[in-house]
Amino acid sequence: MALSSHQLLAHLKKYPGRSYTAREILAAFSLKRRDRQEALNLLERLADEGLLQRLKGRRYRLATDAELLRGRVTIHRDGYGFVVPEDKAREDVFVPARYLNTVMDGDRVSIRVVRPAWRGRPGRPEGRIVEVLERAHREILGRYEVRHRQALVVPSDPRLSRPVQLTEVPQQEVRPGQVVRLRIDHYPAEARLATGTLLEVLGDADDPAVEIAAVAWKFNLPTEFPPPVLQAAAALPDRIREEDLQGREDLRDLPLVTIDGETAMDFDDAVAVRREGGDAIRLWVAIADVGYYVKEQDPVDREALERATSVYFPGHCIPMLPESLSNEICSLKPHEERLAMVAELLFDGSGRRQESRFYSAVIRSRARLTYTRVQEVLDGGDAETEEQRPDGPGHLGLMQELARRLTAMRHGRGSLDFDLPEAEVVLGLRGRPESILRAERTEAHRIIEEFMLAANEAVAAFLSEGQQAPLLYRVHEPPALDKLQAFQQFVAHLNYGLVLDEGPKLARRLQELLQRANDRPEERLVNQVLLRCMKQARYDAENSGHFGLAAELYCHFTSPIRRYPDLVVHRILRELLEDEKKSLRRRPWWRQQLPAMAEHCSQNERRAMEAERDIIDLKKCQFMADRLGEEFAATVSGVLAFGVFVELERYFVEGLVPIAALTDDFYEYEEALHRLVGQRRRRIYQIGMPLTVRLRHVDTERRQMDFEPVAS
Repeated sequence: MALSSHQLLAHLKKYPGRSYTAREILAAFSLKRRDRQEALNLLERLADEGLLQRLKGRRYRLATDAELLRGRVTIHRDGYGFVVPEDKAREDVFVPARYLNTVMDGDRVSIRVVRPAWRGRPGRPEGRIVEVLERAHREILGRYEVRHRQALVVPSDPRLSRPVQLTEVPQQEVRPGQVVRLRIDHYPAEARLATGTLLEVLGDADDPAVEIAAVAWKFNLPTEFPPPVLQAAAALPDRIREEDLQGREDLRDLPLVTIDGETAMDFDDAVAVRREGGDAIRLWVAIADVGYYVKEQDPVDREALERATSVYFPGHCIPMLPESLSNEICSLKPHEERLAMVAELLFDGSGRRQESRFYSAVIRSRARLTYTRVQEVLDGGDAETEEQRPDGPGHLGLMQELARRLTAMRHGRGSLDFDLPEAEVVLGLRGRPESILRAERTEAHRIIEEFMLAANEAVAAFLSEGQQAPLLYRVHEPPALDKLQAFQQFVAHLNYGLVLDEGPKLARRLQELLQRANDRPEERLVNQVLLRCMKQARYDAENSGHFGLAAELYCHFTSPIRRYPDLVVHRILRELLEDEKKSLRRRPWWRQQLPAMAEHCSQNERRAMEAERDIIDLKKCQFMADRLGEEFAATVSGVLAFGVFVELERYFVEGLVPIAALTDDFYEYEEALHRLVGQRRRRIYQIGMPLTVRLRHVDTERRQMDFEPVAS
């Protein structure tokens, strides 16, 4: 009779700490000669699965619970996975696809780490799933299908590769191919699929509204405001009342204007400038006074904190605040009275701030300008209209002059400007993508960017340095030393010297390097590699400076309609301006609350960015799906061991040339130089290199496009 795994493990559990040779283990069982080899194979299999430990001298021991790791599973789209241990000191553990079994992406599991034998020698550490501790998915979104008279739902998330079987005939009317929401009733086992119940039919997969709903569901974005929130928003005044003006400065005669994109609906900020004695220029930045309407802990505030940010999709916005606030009473619409928090700043001829004053005010924007029209005026191709020069001729030119001073001042202290292009999706009447363009970033954009940076920095300096008040900072730490050293070695191959100073000098050194590479063939390569060294900016209750801006103190103040941290800064500022004693009493409370707020807002910001990137990638794939087989001029935008990323010149679209498509040679990846090198012909693929590619595959679910090089 063949030996079972249960019998073998039960025997070893009698002496769990002892180790045995295979001969000693098998001697405990009466096995026929033909069963002995099968028993030896069973030993090896149990060791591969992590239930036994292999020891020196070809000995085996029962694995103990102390050797288990717990963590979350991340499944790669190619089928294998990694477990991220809860013990942060441990590295991620690789799990081959054949051992994932019934595990789903995101599940919390316990694993054993093993070194499976490979040709008689132990290989690299791998994980074997012992138990699923917590399921990550209670519901899934997917495509309804019927196969062999069986109703199934194929998950939209490629990492959830196995379909779910419906246990009951759907009560709703549903057609194959439609997107549905499903509740999982029973999770998969080795021999059967997961089963579930249909909850909702969203609609056709190619319906733009369904696409947005699917992405929102995927990233857990709230799309509807609860009734209490809408009721609370509706109860707020829809116009400025006399009582609202108490204690406010009257700036209704100041020539403030808004400058935004053509499709903008919510106007956070309005600006005005005036030349003063000598070279000085005074700047007013008026920001929507959202905090006057949204009070702490009311239903609107709690919902805004939960969302933390607005999310912007092509042709659609998931707002942080109800539209009666974001698009109406809080929005700085032209020719309408609005309440604002104002930063009034005076700059000298070098762009250095000489004075700053902050106060609440009532304003009336003179005009709603767009970046396009402002740039036309700045280029001299269009005369200023009465709307565009509310303070007389040259108003926009004076803004341009101040913005240039501010830019020069920032560059002088080492601020890093990565001019990162963004995709502009041109939608047709039915919401389908008609083109993917590189969004133009003009000097008109830079004017507003510089003014907002200046206001943010001034508020942070006033609250933190001047008043020692608690604050929700926007921080950006310097790159890790090992990454900087790798970057230093990389640019040395391009004949650029780089001294790795500490503190503010480092940012200045990097800015000087970017300037030296400007307009040179390697400019894009240097920018891309340096950018990948950078950490991600985030919110924090403790100040650690903003490396990218070379700013000692920085916060977000200028967008309270769409970012909750800005609303927090407004509240701290208002308390200090209106009642200093109350501000002092409240400081311990703020210091207790701010760390959790910072972490929550940072996480939700990353979630929003991922969702926005996901739907942009979807639109790019949809746009390119009808162009299979077409050839495109492209530029290499990234190089990794598995292939070359290319960016098309005609459309702002990026895809992958897999290394398997580079059939003219055998290529090796030189990580330090970020390039692939052919071993026979020595052809090199590196960032910035032009080439012609052919589109060979588009996968909208995975948001992937594959290209192949066209022989020149």
